[in-house]
Amino acid sequence: MFQDTFAAELATRIGSRIEIMTDNSMIEGILSSVTANLVLVVEIAGGYGENTTQFLSIDAISFVRFPAAAA
Repeated sequence: MFQDTFAAELATRIGSRIEIMTDNSMIEGILSSVTANLVLVVEIAGGYGENTTQFLSIDAISFVRFPAAAA
């Protein structure tokens, strides 16, 4: 039940910068899409190069943070 509520809240924030922590990694990027089971994050390349997409299972997420934009 919580997973559905969590997915619905994440879906309202599509297009936002996001930091997602799992048990063994941290993914930073733009929240691109959310389904009932998966989250898609586009990691922004730091310089030249291609952006990387990461699919994450919602149940693998430990916590999420939405960093504030620099003023």
